[in-house]
Amino acid sequence: MHSVEHLLNQTMVRLFDCGRSVNAHIEKKKSRIDYSYNRNLTNDEITMVEERVNTLIGANLYITEEFLPRNEAEKRFHLNKLPDTAGDQIRIVKIGDYDACPCIGSHVPSTAEIGKFKILSTSFESGILRLRIKIE
Repeated sequence: MHSVEHLLNQTMVRLFDCGRSVNAHIEKKKSRIDYSYNRNLTNDEITMVEERVNTLIGANLYITEEFLPRNEAEKRFHLNKLPDTAGDQIRIVKIGDYDACPCIGSHVPSTAEIGKFKILSTSFESGILRLRIKIE
């Protein structure tokens, strides 16, 4: 589920220019992810996001990591979501050439191990678009 969050974040950035999630609650079976946005998604947009993420999952993209000195990572990435204990070497998780971001979470070795991605529901309130998702 954590690996699919990365795919979803980059997909939302590319399709809607909304930035990565502002808040997330990640669980094994179901999760919710919030984005700063100006409206809810249409049914066609939900389908488009699901198709894009599932295509990436099926592409068997390798998930790798690299470590950057904090000062270099700060130049390339927002580190505000990392805990203070992240240290001076920042772990960057990469999913093929599609996504790269600082992360302390656990990941599968490739997207082919994720399963089918599904958006269960969406809602919009006070500038926050919430997606409730699962992996089948």
